[in-house]
Amino acid sequence: MPNRTRTTIWRTLATAATAALLATFLAPTTAQSAPRESRPVHSFENAVREAVWVDTGLDGDGDGRHDRVAVDIVRPREPAAQGRKVPVIMDASPYYSCCGRGNESQKKTYDADGHVVGMPLFYDNYFVPRGYAVVGVDLAGTNRSDGCVDVGGRSDVLSAKAVVDWLNGRATAYTTRTGTTRAKATWSNGRTGMIGKSWDGTVANGVAATGVKGLRTIVPISAISSWYDYYFQQGAPLYDSGPDWLSDYVDSPDARAKCAAVQQRLVDGAPRTGDWTPLWTERDYVKDARKVRASVFAVHGTQDLNVRMKHLGQWWDALAKNGVERKLWLSQTGHVDPFDFRRAEWVETLHRWFDHELLGYDNGIDREPMADIERHPDQWVTSAVWPPRGTATATLRPAHGPQAGAGTLGLRKGRGTETFTDDPRRGESDWAAAIDTPTADKAGFVTGPLTRDLRLAGSSKVTVTATPTTTTAHLSAVLVDLGPDTIRDYAAGGEGVTTRTDRDCWGASTTGDSACYLRTAADTADVEHTVVSRGWADLGTHASAHHGRPLTPGRAYTLTLDLAATDHVVPAGHRLALIVAGTDKDLIDPPSTRPTLTLDLSRTEARVPLVGGTAAFARATAGSPSAAPRVAEHLDGVTGVPRSAGRVPEGGR
Repeated sequence: MPNRTRTTIWRTLATAATAALLATFLAPTTAQSAPRESRPVHSFENAVREAVWVDTGLDGDGDGRHDRVAVDIVRPREPAAQGRKVPVIMDASPYYSCCGRGNESQKKTYDADGHVVGMPLFYDNYFVPRGYAVVGVDLAGTNRSDGCVDVGGRSDVLSAKAVVDWLNGRATAYTTRTGTTRAKATWSNGRTGMIGKSWDGTVANGVAATGVKGLRTIVPISAISSWYDYYFQQGAPLYDSGPDWLSDYVDSPDARAKCAAVQQRLVDGAPRTGDWTPLWTERDYVKDARKVRASVFAVHGTQDLNVRMKHLGQWWDALAKNGVERKLWLSQTGHVDPFDFRRAEWVETLHRWFDHELLGYDNGIDREPMADIERHPDQWVTSAVWPPRGTATATLRPAHGPQAGAGTLGLRKGRGTETFTDDPRRGESDWAAAIDTPTADKAGFVTGPLTRDLRLAGSSKVTVTATPTTTTAHLSAVLVDLGPDTIRDYAAGGEGVTTRTDRDCWGASTTGDSACYLRTAADTADVEHTVVSRGWADLGTHASAHHGRPLTPGRAYTLTLDLAATDHVVPAGHRLALIVAGTDKDLIDPPSTRPTLTLDLSRTEARVPLVGGTAAFARATAGSPSAAPRVAEHLDGVTGVPRSAGRVPEGGR
């Protein structure tokens, strides 16, 4: 949606919100000016806590009845008593009973009447006293909802969309799961914001991509934008299982008993060949970015190896192309919620964002820099727009260096070939650690020490021309910052944060719903190299990214790998490396063979988004040796990959 339309919406909201909320939020002496911040003036202890079941119009479990999804609501009592309606903050999740939400794996708890007592996370504690309703939706097939989990498909998305429709008077809800007494959202003004991490944020992306009216903003945190890219990248399998395993992981016992047919459709529709099927088309939200009406405040960890940065990059670019109002936070963490890596700033910023988007307050957040980027642990910079103005693609080319097996990276086209053999026992950390040592498992290309800082911002592409010795081959391409640094240890168990034993509080508490959470701190590592962007592919997809085919040994194939988005500064004195290799251990699965691949250097290149483009690269490498001679050494980096790089887009930390 063009920004001019968003401005019109904001002006309408601002007028209505000012008139409706003036008496509550303003003192008499300031009644001539519009409110800029919602205040905690409502009782959390006396808030209305209720449940309804919304009719989705679907029959996913095949029992002959429309599925109903459970909606737990916490809302301030006072506005309804005064005849005022409130906006909604909504988190639709599969995790409320099976696995828990947040760093402390919180689950919903209920009283004897089935009304929610404890809602996970701080949203209700903080926002309900400020005049918002907070709604927790059990996705179809989970917790107290009917239906089946279909992992990002129609059931996931439309069951959550039905709740937005109900909040806007366009769908039917009931006071019980099987009863006939209807419930209406007479307390809701229809303006809804969706928020959530991982699968929850993914559902927000999917619902926004339907264009549903009333959804004014989404806040997707570490969210998937296309489910194919969660399981594969260009034909290369990222996990040893498909969405059927994930569906079974979160299904309620009732759904597990009824949903065998849905499980089988997930198996049949997601073959382990890596071919694109209609199942993946249904779960691709990027293609529908043109339908998005909501603004988007996205958060992602640049070292997230669960929901990888490719998801953020392609979603962000598609939203930009369609004029969607956007805001962005990029951290150095892995799969971590901002509440656990920048807590105070996150609560304040989220508060201001919802006040602006849902209450229409002119608090200036729309005029502030678009992006916050963590440059070092707990050290943040801003960017007026993202990628920054002046960012342009530079084409970097690999070439032979003075030392066999350790090449150079520059602007001139190389000649000749480099050869490596796939070794599934080794991965990106091993390759980068031995960048200055010829090894059989990689082809590495390095600039000399930079004379100026060089900033990468956006998504890169690496085109290779490779000749395999076998009928199958997987490729990895990584960009590496070679030089000492202190970074968040994204490969450790906390993925860049450590949990302390003391707590701080964010909002009001009740006996059954505490607003106090364990504090966290940055977990850091001193390293000598940092992988800043990655991409993988099956060489068999050279002719079509959607369908693989067997290779002919001895024949050359040209393939372009998409690398994940990043924002990283390679400082002066460091070097930038491009590594091309086979299986990236623990990040993609190996092929059925162990090929040796020969790269044609004259037809291999990396197209990298640099602030300042080619000229910036030329300046940063001017006066630096084309390949600085170095003594063979091991450059330490993070060790391994985090547990969350497994096959669950988890809602915990």
